[in-house]
Amino acid sequence: MRKRKIPYLFYVLLIHSVCLTGQPSYTIIIGEISSANQNPGEEGSPNISYDYYIEKLNKQTPIDLVYNNDVRQYIDWFLKGRRNELITLLERSEKYFPLIEEIMDKYDLPLELKYMAVVESGLNPFAKSKSGAVGMWQFLYNTCTLVDLDVNSYIDERRDSYKSTEAACKYLRYLFDTFHDWNLVIASYNGGPGEVRKAMERSGGKTDYWEIRPYLSAQTSNYVPAFIAMNYLMNYYGMHGIEYQLTESIFQDTDTLHIRYAVSFEQISKVLNLPVSKLEELNPVYKRGFIPNLEEPCILVLPKEKAEDYLRYENRIIGYIVPKTDYNTLLSNAGSTTDREKIIHVVKPGEYFHKIAINYKCTVENIKAWNQLQNFNLFPGQTLEIWVKNDHLN
Repeated sequence: MRKRKIPYLFYVLLIHSVCLTGQPSYTIIIGEISSANQNPGEEGSPNISYDYYIEKLNKQTPIDLVYNNDVRQYIDWFLKGRRNELITLLERSEKYFPLIEEIMDKYDLPLELKYMAVVESGLNPFAKSKSGAVGMWQFLYNTCTLVDLDVNSYIDERRDSYKSTEAACKYLRYLFDTFHDWNLVIASYNGGPGEVRKAMERSGGKTDYWEIRPYLSAQTSNYVPAFIAMNYLMNYYGMHGIEYQLTESIFQDTDTLHIRYAVSFEQISKVLNLPVSKLEELNPVYKRGFIPNLEEPCILVLPKEKAEDYLRYENRIIGYIVPKTDYNTLLSNAGSTTDREKIIHVVKPGEYFHKIAINYKCTVENIKAWNQLQNFNLFPGQTLEIWVKNDHLN
């Protein structure tokens, strides 16, 4: 059912390789995160027995959480070099876990499966993989009809936190009814049930994940260890001196409105004095910052106080004319780095502006502005500052 894709824990490891080459390399998934010590943790951290604490977690869930060397490598990799990314994940968990847990409880699923969303996307509703999987639960386009998610030119319900989690829970329940083992469920969510069935056949009919693991692809065989490592990290981060800012769920103090006409986020933003970024965060299902006029009403989520203002100024919002951006304005804004992250690109022989711009989803004008270039001359070995959008990395 599911085409293989690189989950988030692998993907952050491959970011620099992907950005520079355009193609991910699977050879460094494990090799560069290994360590010689048993439980090293961050330098200066106490010597913590991972296996003891993972066993504590294991007693609280029907999922078999096994500690081994592969699990340790993922824990060490985050604690040694990715602590800031772990803090980001913890902050996002405050926003999204309450919703995910509520839906998982509805489907009578182990609540620990919520950590799959961390491995899949880093809890990012806007995440998009190289293979085209989208959203917090990383569904591919061809699977959307199977799990009742609507995707068209304006709407992508894979980015809707509630609907995508509901779809993921239905699918996880189906996988458990198929395999009756949670580790096989987790593996098949990543690689597909077909890959797990073939691995079982090649193993001589074994049904234990760790026994069929040698017959799985490298990516799927490492998915369960990454999941177990994230269980540990999201529960025992404090023992490693990690702190983060508590935040409320993004769905607290919000109201929903039913919209029966076309309206853009910019129209709403200008009249209600509400940043477009906040509208995007609350309404990730709309791909183009635009709510279309469909047969069924569309849902708009707003902060509670802004929902009242929307109803009060509805006619003004609908009537607001968004000024069109002319070419000179586009040029003047070409150097913007808002919501972008800088990388360095080294020009290769035969590369030219348009090719580089297409690769990084930017424009020639962007590249010239970021590097203060006055002409179109490039030479091999030249370094360019490229500010890539977050979705290019995630």
